[in-house]
Amino acid sequence: MIRDQWYAVLESKEVPKGKPVAFLRMGEKLVFWRSSDGAVHCFLDKCAHRGVQLSVGIVIKDVIRCPFHGLEYDVSGKCTVIPANGRTAPVPSNFRMKAYATAESMGFIWIFWGERTDRLPPLPAFDDLTDDFTYVTVKDYWDTHYSRAIENQLDAPHVPFVHHNTIGRGNRTTMDGPLVEWVGKDKFFVYAHMHREDGTLAIKPDKMKKPNVPFKLEFAFPNVWQNHIAESVRVLVAFAPVDDVHTILYLRFYQKFMKAPLLRKWFAWLAMPFNITVAHQDRRVVVTQQPKASGLSIGENLFPGDGPIIAYRRRRDELMEGK
Repeated sequence: MIRDQWYAVLESKEVPKGKPVAFLRMGEKLVFWRSSDGAVHCFLDKCAHRGVQLSVGIVIKDVIRCPFHGLEYDVSGKCTVIPANGRTAPVPSNFRMKAYATAESMGFIWIFWGERTDRLPPLPAFDDLTDDFTYVTVKDYWDTHYSRAIENQLDAPHVPFVHHNTIGRGNRTTMDGPLVEWVGKDKFFVYAHMHREDGTLAIKPDKMKKPNVPFKLEFAFPNVWQNHIAESVRVLVAFAPVDDVHTILYLRFYQKFMKAPLLRKWFAWLAMPFNITVAHQDRRVVVTQQPKASGLSIGENLFPGDGPIIAYRRRRDELMEGK
């Protein structure tokens, strides 16, 4: 996993006010809790004293209290009270929790998986998902590394085979492109056009013109993808890394063509069974890939249609190296 990046790891509703909750993310046991102002905080779920999980403790206003010996930690992770020493006794500086910077945006909880600093980079932005969109979310569990799950959503040539009876109907197996368009260093769009086999060769990516259509794929490092199906319909996925062999997909369907207040959410929910079916067609195949994590040099033989995957792997390797 790439250090020093903002990861979408939970939905906001998964962290209630007044109660700490435990989640395994980034291969670490983490505790999430909200202070009295509603802000979310994230610590390594291991008390600095004797290693007890703070997630089985309690939240009291702006501190989280360990259930074992009552040590209290503020929002920065600093221990403010060791009851056994007396509440007014000074606390040694080594009584401190490992804390991650957090933020909330788009209904997600994000953590900055790296050292806390006063100069954090901005969150990945999807400004086109305006407030007039309505969305619903489903959590989908995949037994694979998050990088493989991401690559699957950048892979157009698999569609007529894996999804032959859903989004891949029509036997359009020849693919022009795909064209990769970078927006800054850490976001790119993918454009592809597929047609039936007619004896002609696929157009190479460097010969393909950018199509004038709303459909495109979008990926923002490190873990959020969007499918621009139409101006008023989107599918978005946050690939939350659980550990090296497990990923949770926060699968969302967005729509804004149905505007009636009582029907907007209901209409979005109607689309979810189909989206889950498509995701599970992918999952059946992707979880069999070896090795579990992707990379530039893992012994695979790639062809032009894998261009977006190559682009993803190159930038991911650069980020892993701190570039």
